[in-house]
Amino acid sequence: MTLDPFPRKNALAQRHAELGASLDTEWNGRLIPQRYATDPYEEVAIVRSKAGLFDVSGLRIINASGPDVVAVLNRMLTTDVDKLQPGASAISNIVDETGALIDDVLVYRDGPTEFRLSHGGGKLDEAIGAFFEGSQSSWSKDDDVHILSLQGPLALDILAPHADIDLSAIRYFEHRRGKLFGKDVSIARGGYSAERGYEVFCTAADAVFLWDKIMEAGKPVGACAASWDCLDIVRVEGALLFFPFDMPNGDETPWEVGADWTVDLSKPDFNGKDALVRRKNEIRYANVGLEIEAHEAIEPGAKVLKDGREVGRVNSTTYSRHLMKSLALAQVTPDLTALGTEFEIRSSKGSARAHVVRTPFYDPDRLRTHPLAEREERTPASRAA
Repeated sequence: MTLDPFPRKNALAQRHAELGASLDTEWNGRLIPQRYATDPYEEVAIVRSKAGLFDVSGLRIINASGPDVVAVLNRMLTTDVDKLQPGASAISNIVDETGALIDDVLVYRDGPTEFRLSHGGGKLDEAIGAFFEGSQSSWSKDDDVHILSLQGPLALDILAPHADIDLSAIRYFEHRRGKLFGKDVSIARGGYSAERGYEVFCTAADAVFLWDKIMEAGKPVGACAASWDCLDIVRVEGALLFFPFDMPNGDETPWEVGADWTVDLSKPDFNGKDALVRRKNEIRYANVGLEIEAHEAIEPGAKVLKDGREVGRVNSTTYSRHLMKSLALAQVTPDLTALGTEFEIRSSKGSARAHVVRTPFYDPDRLRTHPLAEREERTPASRAA
């Protein structure tokens, strides 16, 4: 058996094996380190207090460019990508003709006519070709790129001395090209941890070198390598949705998953717009955060009941040792979202009481990712973006 049997080879396979990963887990055809020899809860504590390095190279990257690429992407996506300045990024979505979500997409604008699209487990790869047919622009998958994500309050301190660009000047959802440890990279401010973090986009040839250098730079302050088990804990604590696990029916609209802010109905016609306009008045579900009276995680798929009637289901869950609570991102009928609303959760573990709480569960004001000083410096227009 080869070290990495999956079709999209991960240049970091040896490093993950050395950390105790079983190397038998893939996402989008690329190996991911689901679990290391270390305790994922210990990794969470380090991410929350210091910094953890995640390999999120399982994300798919598509490059798109050309003279009419803005028009093509605006026909395909729910946001208006022309509002992005070069060096900015935004979360968007692609829906089908019925308005149902088929993928979530992070759009990076690298230049006037150059974009990168990052997406997860949806169907963007299958749909994108039709939008570019007859255009003057082109798109291509990039399976060479690897993404090293350093997350935690010390991430800036670890990386800044080794970059030739001012990382402190990069705002949330901004990115810059430059050099890190002498290698050409693109560095984006963001991540999936509810902490301040930076995502380093590099080539496969540079991935091991950069992984080692970041780990070496983080060692004096106690940074660690962090697994996907850790990633799932911190992202649920941060109430960050994961497509398609938080959209279990397969036909949810952005309105039904709290992603209405990704839809710009003011722009000209785009794929699924008419359906989204109609379905804005036909909302069947709403996402809520639940605290469950249990001392362990409840499995996804558990039933949510109100007064003995099934009214929804549990989607993403974790037991947070950081908060000492059993947490769930759940889907319920839209009339049952008020804070404090009580439910019964029925799972293979039995029944437990739960109630709706404010999200994110961790850092509810998002002060880690959006510090007050940065918010105060923004203009009213950028603050609303």
